[in-house]
Amino acid sequence: MLKKAAAVLLICAGTALSLGCLIATSSHVLYASLPQSAQIVAYREDPNSGILTQLAISPITAGTGVQFLLVHPSGKYLYAANAGENDISLFDIVPSGPLQEQTPRTVAGTSPTLLSMDSGGKFLYVANSGSQNISVFSISSTNGSLTQLPGSPFQVGISPLNMKLAPSGNFLYVTGASPQAGTPGYIEVLSVNTSATPPLAFVAITQPGASPYGLAISPNGSYLYTANFGDNTISEFTINTTGSAQGTVPPGGLTPIAGSPVGETYSGPISLIVHPTGKYLYVANQQSSGNVAGYAIASDGSLSLLTSSPYPTSAQPNFIASDTAGDFLFVGNLSKPAIESFCLASQSLSCNQAPGLGSLTEVTKYPLIGTPTSIVVSP
Repeated sequence: MLKKAAAVLLICAGTALSLGCLIATSSHVLYASLPQSAQIVAYREDPNSGILTQLAISPITAGTGVQFLLVHPSGKYLYAANAGENDISLFDIVPSGPLQEQTPRTVAGTSPTLLSMDSGGKFLYVANSGSQNISVFSISSTNGSLTQLPGSPFQVGISPLNMKLAPSGNFLYVTGASPQAGTPGYIEVLSVNTSATPPLAFVAITQPGASPYGLAISPNGSYLYTANFGDNTISEFTINTTGSAQGTVPPGGLTPIAGSPVGETYSGPISLIVHPTGKYLYVANQQSSGNVAGYAIASDGSLSLLTSSPYPTSAQPNFIASDTAGDFLFVGNLSKPAIESFCLASQSLSCNQAPGLGSLTEVTKYPLIGTPTSIVVSP
């Protein structure tokens, strides 16, 4: 049975950047999870200004403790991890806009909090923080429904803080905190073979900094970064993409870049994202800093702080995401719950004369009734 959840209104909003709808070709929908109220909020994004217009039927009823959202590459489906009821919701994204939930929901492990998917949209990976394992599901090409693979879930022995699949789809990276407070966390490298039982296998373990909440991989799959909340650093790694061992580093394994980790001037780095071009990395600093820091990524994967950085946000930013083109970044805030929209200066966007490529200019902010834990934008 299909349960209608939302209808999308196509609204061409005015813009503080004086771009308006003059060059609009298409717009996207931004979704954010609100676990306290078991809801998903939805906004229409103007692709030229980054201005958001809340949909008329938003917020949308979701599962208990909805923690993480993921949109299928086709743009047809949205998946939601419901940590409070140990399952996954599947919503159809109807071409005209509405969301419709497919029921029943799919059972996962205990407290599913993270989702990842391959670029072809064939498999969904679910990190279960309560049961310390990863569930792997095949995705139906007909209706997006989920079927758990034999040998899943796979035990990882740590409570996942973050999880990312390599662009190749061959390796899955999972960060977790050390059981002992104040000591470095872990990155587990898992190989992926969805034809095998189990579909995941342990490859290697690496230590970044303390409490590696943030995790990002460059679009070319060559570099991996963690935002280490516990010691205010960013760890930088190269990924062995050769397909064979490089000395003691197995395929998919990590090697620290010279000078890693990078010490932050700001406190509480908790979420990070690599720009789709692979040129920039942005870090949300949650504690006293209240900002987003921007870094240029060199050809060897090393980071250097942008001269225009940092970019002030509301208090305690806790999540950062971007639209598919990377023209706009969206930041969720913990202390005064809101979503903030930022324009990223590029060759095509002036961002009100922003000081240099890669710099951010705030568009506006949108207050919420609860703290957003995940933000995703439809393609």
